[in-house]
Amino acid sequence: MKAILLAGGKGTRLRPLTLNTPKPVVPIFDRAFLHYQIERLHQIPEIDEVILSLNYQPRRIEEVFGAGEGTGVRLRYVVEPSPLGTGGAIRYAAQGIDDTIVVFNGDVMTDVDLPAVLAKHRDAQARATIVLTPVDNPTAYGLVETSADGHVTRFLEKPAAHEITCNTINAGIYVLEPQTFDRIPKDTNYSIERAYFPSLVERGETFVAHIERGYWIDIGTPEKYLQVHRDMFDGRFAGGLFRTADRTVPIVSPDARIDAGATLEGPCFVDAGAHIKPGATIGAYAVVGRGCVVEEGARVTGAILWPNTRVGEGATIDGSLIGRGCHVGRFARVGPTAILGDKTSLTDYTQA
Repeated sequence: MKAILLAGGKGTRLRPLTLNTPKPVVPIFDRAFLHYQIERLHQIPEIDEVILSLNYQPRRIEEVFGAGEGTGVRLRYVVEPSPLGTGGAIRYAAQGIDDTIVVFNGDVMTDVDLPAVLAKHRDAQARATIVLTPVDNPTAYGLVETSADGHVTRFLEKPAAHEITCNTINAGIYVLEPQTFDRIPKDTNYSIERAYFPSLVERGETFVAHIERGYWIDIGTPEKYLQVHRDMFDGRFAGGLFRTADRTVPIVSPDARIDAGATLEGPCFVDAGAHIKPGATIGAYAVVGRGCVVEEGARVTGAILWPNTRVGEGATIDGSLIGRGCHVGRFARVGPTAILGDKTSLTDYTQA
């Protein structure tokens, strides 16, 4: 059995962080984002290969994952010749596959019960199964209506308030039968959400929904990217290092250097090779990436520092996103709305 991860997006909503780092490999604590999706796929032992459908900076993703060493599954890379949309990308990646396929959108963090989804798909002998998740504000999304017996009946694209009949949205997780892919035109930009799924409804084919009420988030915006870290600190999602780590104390790699006189306030995380100098403070919900240096008297709170960033003496970073290899000057102040792209340098006393 195969799984396809749709990892070809440019991550435009996360720019400038994704100018040099494709969204599928943005760091979530100490590992690339796609590690969490691959970890979730381990729930289905039948999956013996994960296909990464790529388009944007594919080599950068291959550099991170290789042939799958350390992931527990064989990885294969398929690079779209041009952007094919979600439907076109699935057909392109699924060439030669006859068995059931599990598909993940490449920006979804979730604790979905995949064996339950697969069981529902098989029990219904469905042509397709879609995972839905309820939301508090349905007007901001396209909604998916279902019947009392769980069959998908209609898609509503960002409805007005008076048109809302449900609160369930597409969670970006599917179980599909490749025999239905013949309706997807070859080498064409084609949407699975706007064309393929509605075609199943129109033809009366067996198309069922699994409503997932567990954790689900789209990490594709700065706000959501920060939120997923906070959620993991708070125990709303238990993946990666949080499968075993104690959230009540600072989580520090044994290969990090914490000098005497430095202060760490939990929950926070300091990765391998980082150096926290005397008088520096790593405050609640801060993530200090691999190889970062936080100088004397500096304070980092609620912010995410990507690897190899240096925070100068007396500087303050609060709730910001700081890319790789940045330099924040002495006594600079970086506030909650700031996003610094890779190798940004702020001079001493800057207010950002």
